[in-house]
Amino acid sequence: MTSRDVVNVVQRRLPRKTKVGHAGTLDPLAEGVLVLGVGPAVRLVPYVQQLPKHYQATFRIGSSSVSGDLEGEISEFPDLPIPTRDQLEGATKNLTGEIEQIPPAHSAIWVDGQRAYRRIRAGEEFEMPSRKVQIDALEITRYEFPEVDLNIVCGSGTYIRTLGIDLAVNVGSTAVMSFLSRIGVGPFLLKNSVSIDALKNDELEPHFLPASLAIQHLPWVKVADEDATRLGHGLCLDEIKPSTAISSEAISTTDQDITEVAAMTQDGQLRAILRLKRGQWCPYRVFPTRDIE
Repeated sequence: MTSRDVVNVVQRRLPRKTKVGHAGTLDPLAEGVLVLGVGPAVRLVPYVQQLPKHYQATFRIGSSSVSGDLEGEISEFPDLPIPTRDQLEGATKNLTGEIEQIPPAHSAIWVDGQRAYRRIRAGEEFEMPSRKVQIDALEITRYEFPEVDLNIVCGSGTYIRTLGIDLAVNVGSTAVMSFLSRIGVGPFLLKNSVSIDALKNDELEPHFLPASLAIQHLPWVKVADEDATRLGHGLCLDEIKPSTAISSEAISTTDQDITEVAAMTQDGQLRAILRLKRGQWCPYRVFPTRDIE
């Protein structure tokens, strides 16, 4: 099942023309958390993609495939050295923080206007561009050669297949990914997720989560009802007084460190995402609420 397949399951059960989008593609081999935005919350997908992602993965050391996982033909290399756990632990230190990563050619990344995997299938040869990614944690949770289990916390755009292969290369070997589960995206956790069977059979509305979960990493403020109404009409605010989550002072329009702010209603609903514009806080994204329209 692809990520788009999951979107289609939900979209078919909602009123016609209801928008549904997903935040972060999962490979068909992978399982786990897929965050969906429904209706106006589709506009929050880019913010969900900013949240840290938590994965658990298994790699088979001493094997390789063109795709980097079990989807491709597997090649075995029995003559490569068998790394010790200490060697693997040492290699993880080279792969944490901000690192350069070359995505796999069998991926959905765009290269010169086309998906990389489509160009590969067409027989093209090309060089994959490298990218900088953030790896917050890379831990070995089990090692029984040839299998190694990894616990990974990373930023958006990270290719887990490549990370595991790079780990093996660092100890003089190679690897293929045999299992991948995304167990969290920010506050969206696997243990709280909805199964595909439930999405097909349950009433959907009880499974909806507050839109505010998607922007917990942004500074936020509670605005008065009259200001919430102004924002709904597309009007800007001269000043916004922040919640205690930010500071005890008003957010200044000259504060260059804060570029976006989430405006919440008094009862905690997301009303708008604000951006600075000509010295005022102006609505960049506006969301309907239960009480203020």
